[in-house]
Amino acid sequence: MGFLTRETERAPCTVEISHRFDSLHAHLRFDNGAVVHPGDEVQVQGPEIMAPFGAVVTEQREAIIRRASTLERLWTRMTGDIEVMELCEFSFSEEARL
Repeated sequence: MGFLTRETERAPCTVEISHRFDSLHAHLRFDNGAVVHPGDEVQVQGPEIMAPFGAVVTEQREAIIRRASTLERLWTRMTGDIEVMELCEFSFSEEARL
């Protein structure tokens, strides 16, 4: 892997979408054991998957993994904690804000 270049690979995957009262989730599992690292991008091929309420839908798809360059991976590791903390900026109060 180059310092500034990105590599692309294809991987078979299983997508599971749950739209139930007790579980609302979307999971992706790479069937070939591929691992995603900080800075990598994953795009699942195919049409949008819709699960009706009360159902769990599982489909086999292909994913394109765009590997981060060495520089992008380093940058993601250095700034990742800051971005996560931005997501955690919330508060709980009893009064409604308009």
